[in-house]
Amino acid sequence: MPFLDWYLRCSLATWLLLHSFVLMSLCFQPATTFPKGCYLSQEDGYNTLRCSNAQLTEVPRDIPNDTHRLYLDFNQITYIPSDAFRNLPELMELDLSHNSLGRLDVASLRGLSDHLHSLDLSSNKLVTVSKEVFANLKARTNLSGNPWMCDCELQEVIRLVELEPGSSSGIVCANSVQEEYAGKPFHQVIKEVDLCNVYKKTTDVAMLVTMFGWFAMVISYLVYYVRQNQEDARRHLEYLKSLPSKQKHSEEPSTLSTVV
Repeated sequence: MPFLDWYLRCSLATWLLLHSFVLMSLCFQPATTFPKGCYLSQEDGYNTLRCSNAQLTEVPRDIPNDTHRLYLDFNQITYIPSDAFRNLPELMELDLSHNSLGRLDVASLRGLSDHLHSLDLSSNKLVTVSKEVFANLKARTNLSGNPWMCDCELQEVIRLVELEPGSSSGIVCANSVQEEYAGKPFHQVIKEVDLCNVYKKTTDVAMLVTMFGWFAMVISYLVYYVRQNQEDARRHLEYLKSLPSKQKHSEEPSTLSTVV
């Protein structure tokens, strides 16, 4: 009996220990699973999610709401869907540099709050972007290292955003509405020319050319119409002139018969 009691007590203790271990494993299991290469950490007291060089092709989902710093640099992200960062009210720093972003939709950065003070979009494949993308952002922004088309739209963006100090020299015109500025730093270009005025003048010239074309067409039609009517009028006049002569010839036999 003593041996049986001891055995039962040991079995019960072992079962309780295993049960507690299972419960603890379930309690400490991570609630969110991140892609391989991503990890959470505390850096300088800030919740940081690092996914640098993790071979990502899209923005990770289920990012913790209390994330302060998010590093998605050195990946192959080509597109940011609408509201991708909408549920990150405490995000202060967003690094999207060294990706393959070719465009940004108006809603791509929607939801980023006033807490955001740093946005890095450098070394991507951005050619053009609407100023509406940055309409509600106050963050210092790095736009360097992209193959920009230097035009009025980019000029409006540069005037709207607060550029990261020292990054303006890296905004270079891969192409330009005026070919002579291709390959030049954008900050140098806008010192020489107002691209929005150039665009306006180009538009005005195009409108004038179009109006002149329509005017020339109208004049040509009127000249053709007048000449055609003149020809018809001439023919009609000749016809009218020929009528009395025929009538005179027809009356001569009647006169002769009367005289006889």
